[in-house]
Amino acid sequence: MMNDMTGFSSWGMGFGWIFMILFWALIIVGIFALVKWLSSSNANTSLPPHKTALEILEERYARGEIDREEFEQKKHDLKQ
Repeated sequence: MMNDMTGFSSWGMGFGWIFMILFWALIIVGIFALVKWLSSSNANTSLPPHKTALEILEERYARGEIDREEFEQKKHDLKQ
């Protein structure tokens, strides 16, 4: 009877290291997931608001990248 208990005990201890590795792997994955989630939520707050196509077109016209005729044509195309 004593041999049965020792055999069971050693079998359980033999696989204990697997559970320890799984435990630490879950801890590490959890830390990485938390850091990624925190960094992505901070990145979203620092982005400038999206500009509409018309606002971009107006900026290009104001900088002189396009002339009035091209501006009016593109503005007409956007409103369709």
